[in-house]
Amino acid sequence: MMPRIVPAVIMATILAGPAWAGSAAGPHTHPDTVDNEAAISIPGAARDAVATVDRFSTALASGDLEKAARELDSTVLILESGGAERSAAEYLGGHARSDAVFLKGAHQQLRHRTAHASGDFAWVASERELHFVKDGKEATMLSTETMVLRRGTSGWKIVHIHWSSRIKRPAAGP
Repeated sequence: MMPRIVPAVIMATILAGPAWAGSAAGPHTHPDTVDNEAAISIPGAARDAVATVDRFSTALASGDLEKAARELDSTVLILESGGAERSAAEYLGGHARSDAVFLKGAHQQLRHRTAHASGDFAWVASERELHFVKDGKEATMLSTETMVLRRGTSGWKIVHIHWSSRIKRPAAGP
């Protein structure tokens, strides 16, 4: 069974600053590396929502669950691998810890991202590759993430997350 992981997508402020590269074997200051061929489509109206997702993802990848919690609505619904966590407290009190441990040792490459905002709601969708070492062997996971956000008096908060991932199979030879 594959461990539940957060495809911590959108982890850095890709729109507001440079992408940071990290080592596949160790921690890094920024969880995402933007692939030079990544397709990114972020309209101006969605940039603050994307920045919220990035702050959450960066905090999670660095193991700072207190900072990650600031970006989540208390009633966030998180769906992954057929399971559900129905509050920020439920996620942060359990599964978030294992996600943070996994992400500290993974190198992420953003492949595609799109977002849309309308009124007080926005969604951010990302696709990335996560490169990591498991049992002494290098592996790559393909990961997709959708986050839905609602804007309130304290800014954008994540109200829903859906994560999906699978191991990338090696390409067939010539």
